[in-house]
Amino acid sequence: MKKIVTLLFATVLFVCAQAQDFSPVLGVGDERAEVYAFTHATVVSDYQTTLKDAVLIIQKGKIVDVGKNLNIPEGAVVIDLEGKYIYPSFVDLFTEYGIEKEAQSAAPQVMMSYYLRPRYFESLDGGPYYWNDAIKPYVRAAESFHVNAKDASDFRNAGFGAVLTQKKDGIMRGTSALVALSEEKESQVVLKGQAASGYSFDKGSSIMTYPSSLMGSFALIRQTFYDAEWYAANVDKSVFDVSLEAVNENRSLPSVFQVRDKINLLNVAKLGKQFSIDFCMKGNGDEYQLLNEVASTGAPVIVPLNFPAAPDVADPYKAILVPLKDLKHWELAPYNPGRLAEADVDIAFTTDGLKDKKQFRTNLLKAIECGLSKVDALKALTETPAKMIGCEDMLGSLESGKLANFLITSDEIFSTDCVIYENWVKGKKYEITDSKLPELKGEYTLALSNDESYSLIIDGKPSSYSLKVKTDGDKTESGKISVSENLISLSFPKGKEWTRLSGWIEGETLAGTGILPGGQSVTWKMTFAKAGEAKKDKKKDAELSEPGKVIFPFIAYGNEEKPQYKDYIIKNATVWTMEDDGVLENADVLVKDGKIARVGKDLKAGNVWEIDGTGMHVTPGIIDEHSHMALVEINEGSHAITSEVRMSDVLNPEDLTIYRQLAGGVTASHLLHGSANPIGGQSVLIKLRWGATPDEIVVKNQVGFLKHALGENVKQTKMPSGTRFPRTRMGVEQSIKDVYTRAKDYQQKWDAYNALSDQEKASTSAPRKDIQLDPIVDEFNEKSFMVCHTYVQSETNMIMELAKEFGIKPHTLVHNTEGYKVADEMVEAGAAGSVFSDRWMYKYEVYDAISYNAAIQHNQGVLVCINSDSNEMGRRLNQEAAKTVKYGGLSEIEAMELVTKNPAKILHLDDRMGTLKPGKDADMVLWTDHPLSMYALPSKTFVDGILYYDREKDKEMYQSIQEERSRIVNKILAIGGGGKSKNGNAVFQQSVSAQR
Repeated sequence: MKKIVTLLFATVLFVCAQAQDFSPVLGVGDERAEVYAFTHATVVSDYQTTLKDAVLIIQKGKIVDVGKNLNIPEGAVVIDLEGKYIYPSFVDLFTEYGIEKEAQSAAPQVMMSYYLRPRYFESLDGGPYYWNDAIKPYVRAAESFHVNAKDASDFRNAGFGAVLTQKKDGIMRGTSALVALSEEKESQVVLKGQAASGYSFDKGSSIMTYPSSLMGSFALIRQTFYDAEWYAANVDKSVFDVSLEAVNENRSLPSVFQVRDKINLLNVAKLGKQFSIDFCMKGNGDEYQLLNEVASTGAPVIVPLNFPAAPDVADPYKAILVPLKDLKHWELAPYNPGRLAEADVDIAFTTDGLKDKKQFRTNLLKAIECGLSKVDALKALTETPAKMIGCEDMLGSLESGKLANFLITSDEIFSTDCVIYENWVKGKKYEITDSKLPELKGEYTLALSNDESYSLIIDGKPSSYSLKVKTDGDKTESGKISVSENLISLSFPKGKEWTRLSGWIEGETLAGTGILPGGQSVTWKMTFAKAGEAKKDKKKDAELSEPGKVIFPFIAYGNEEKPQYKDYIIKNATVWTMEDDGVLENADVLVKDGKIARVGKDLKAGNVWEIDGTGMHVTPGIIDEHSHMALVEINEGSHAITSEVRMSDVLNPEDLTIYRQLAGGVTASHLLHGSANPIGGQSVLIKLRWGATPDEIVVKNQVGFLKHALGENVKQTKMPSGTRFPRTRMGVEQSIKDVYTRAKDYQQKWDAYNALSDQEKASTSAPRKDIQLDPIVDEFNEKSFMVCHTYVQSETNMIMELAKEFGIKPHTLVHNTEGYKVADEMVEAGAAGSVFSDRWMYKYEVYDAISYNAAIQHNQGVLVCINSDSNEMGRRLNQEAAKTVKYGGLSEIEAMELVTKNPAKILHLDDRMGTLKPGKDADMVLWTDHPLSMYALPSKTFVDGILYYDREKDKEMYQSIQEERSRIVNKILAIGGGGKSKNGNAVFQQSVSAQR
């Protein structure tokens, strides 16, 4: 009795709580109780709870109760689901469902070459908005949402009952709306108008020139967050900004960030930590490649199931052009969901990236075949997405009070033969497949009244049967079959003539009438012979054969295990200490704990790895003072001053150049912004730790350097669309002076504010934090230092005078092709030189370059080094240094110092690298010959004592790469992949679809 009273009370509540319709009633009102009871079903109420022979009761779009032995309310529509299953409908958190796309398409100019497109430095939008129109936090998806019956049907057919929809436009995209996939009025479909806020690195429809790079997007996001914090704390409220108001409002919502790849994901996690934001990451499907690192961020990941198509490898010469990483990703991408789940990463699935949502189930089942557990799969489709956006009170499971979003299926949802019959959304039924269709799969005998008989095979599912007919002998023809409730029609060819039959179904007997090829009428009867035999799918077996290993980095010459450290000693080598000891013949170098322990002769090392250095030379690792390798991008070439951007935001530790330069003896590099701006970005120092993450390659406790540039590149006068100030060398000087002057004023404001008491600060607005000026203030305080790209003498003099005017040193003059003309003044100014050995004649302003430049500067007392500024030249810096022996008469040790000791000093790293001194990092190269010889090759290159390059192992790796490529290519060809079908879709995708 108590149960009945409770149920009746709940029913009253649900009637009262139904969605309110504000429209006037036109005609006769029709408000029904809409109570349904689904009985005798296997109810999977959540990802870990299954109730057999259970009852689900719903009313007015919500669940009243679920369980066993429930009392069914009087007047309820009872639906017997014996033998069927009920599941929560799925939730997709990354869609544009119902959002108009025309308004967000990029302007034509944006699609042009960067060098040709017009420049827009101010927003074209009017109103009190933020200065950059890629920042659109005020956009509300709910305001532009419209129900789209076709798209809603496609989602429902794939099993989804609700989606998060967002206008995918801009870097800050505003708020998304949670909507049900029912076909009602928008006001009844929208479940939560502001469910989450969206972010990306893509400008979308903005045609503004800034940002033009990934690092520029990072900087813009940082500055916007800082401005929003200042705006919220501003005491006098002297400014109103719609965008910043929205940024602060949206901070209370879950945040979904669309990242570009797994490395980008790690950097976004750091960005979120900086501003105390826990981003939900919309991933790229490559997270398995840095699984431990992704898991360590603690960020939930929205995982796409748009697995890559097989590369075209049928032609052996075309196959050579397919990178190993693409081959391996094709093979390993389906394992991504399962491996993320095993690593305890909270995952949700999205249809984003799929051209056809029918492919979603195919790829989901493939992910399960590749290790994703069915429990984790269901969780990722239901509870996890609901929790990610804080809507677990209405979605994600079948519980009292939640929305009546559920699926009715023929079988366990992830079984190959499962059919979704119905998808109920907010208590409304949407039929996917007619549940009354009979199960006909099997082999049959067809008898015609003219004494002809045939063997037939019906395969597939009730919604998509296929027909094979044995006609003459063992010849099999494909026929056509159509089933509707208990009616059936069949047709099949015999040669070029067709027999057409129509009839009805009674149990295992099918009968009816038909027309023969000659037009004669006939009756027919078809009886069940046996169940269809499961065919062994050789293509499927080939696909699921043991996959290759993840390699670090995920590119050719990556290792299955990251290199490990062990103590060692190099014996009987010629050791270039680059210290007072000079060059030691037949000497030893002992390395312990990643540091140089001892250097000398006949050293006793104990039980350590011993390397025979007889006939070879040992030097400190080469340090490249000026490089652009291992970066996703080099320039933020939009504004003249972009000191806010950081090269550390765009590190690419998977650049093969790292390995190639290890093969050239390089162990550390200074990665700088390009020369597109009078002041570019903040550089980063890295060690060449092959296979490490972005954080792991960065040199710890490094000082900062800020890239400046002068001359032709900065003026941009040769760019067809160049309109940016400055346009002259005079203007370049003025640009730098202006920002330095503003930085001085900025520093004074902060000094004044910081001098206030706590009580005074409470009534005083703090200065606005400006991340463009902060790095310049760091120069004033010697936390960072100037690095200036300069060529001609006049500009070199100018930048030294400008630095003196603002009380700083022109720390490093890069390229400095006419430095030999002003070497004495460089010494007086405290400037170092970072030069080429002999490059000239590639543009007008380097015509006065000479091969003696480095030697002249050195002899005048300038601290000088030789750099590469080139991925290729970085592989032979030892040879570049050797040229100074011929052109300038430097000693061999002085020449070697140009690429070891001197760059270490310039970069403030000489306390830990640059020489073979006990206590310093064991960054060393074992050369096959004299290190300044053109015949010398690194035999082994060590970073922090770890062997990252070994010439003998390199030969073995080349062979293993060819074997791995061949293995995957054969796997692709075995499943019929590696080519294109007529409609352009990869054959691989067709073979996967055939598994359904």
